[in-house]
Amino acid sequence: MPPADDPASVRYARMRWNTPLSEEHAELLLSRLDVPAGGSALDLGCGWGELLLRAVAGGEAALGTGVDTDAAALERGRRAARERGLAQVDFVAQPAATWRRPADRVLCLGSAHAFGGTAAALAALADLVRPGGRLLFGDGFWERAPSPEAVEIFGADVLSLPNLVELIRGAGWRVLHLSTTDQREWDDFESTWRAGREEWLRAYPDDPRAAGVRDELDARLREYVGVYRGLLGLGYFVLGR
Repeated sequence: MPPADDPASVRYARMRWNTPLSEEHAELLLSRLDVPAGGSALDLGCGWGELLLRAVAGGEAALGTGVDTDAAALERGRRAARERGLAQVDFVAQPAATWRRPADRVLCLGSAHAFGGTAAALAALADLVRPGGRLLFGDGFWERAPSPEAVEIFGADVLSLPNLVELIRGAGWRVLHLSTTDQREWDDFESTWRAGREEWLRAYPDDPRAAGVRDELDARLREYVGVYRGLLGLGYFVLGR
């Protein structure tokens, strides 16, 4: 089936989830998160909620809620939930930082910016994890001292991994599990981020929008291999209090 004629509509078409994460790594994280039977899971900044759907599918009668502001991503999540018979999963169009209903298990992967940064997210999420619950938190860190170009792209608030761990601990969380994205996961993430629109370019090479799409993809590839590949890391933390 050829890609849709709108390049924006295929931006995430080839992505499993919008984070650098392999199937095997995802299984490990969900095992450590351990959604209880009959419990509830909340994904803030869920996108299309693929990890949430898998988390809930693994727990008997577990309820799931995904929260995001991307209407197209939410509809993709709703469609996937229907196809898998997961009627107990709800997708809500709402800014993540305004959500107030707690859950037994909370996911927040790469969405700290929605709360105003890492420290603010860790503080806000403490009120959304029920006593005895767990938080799956994903956040970026520098593998080594960043270049000025990398800081310009990702901002000055990104920490080293040791400093990120201390920030988490200082916010009152216990680190129950820590793992980081490996290089193959990063490469696959960057490749699939481009893949939907690369397919669109091959299908519509003469479209008036093709030059702009091509320029965006080329710029991202140059930044990745020339600026932050092997420099930007992403840590996945299962946290409790």
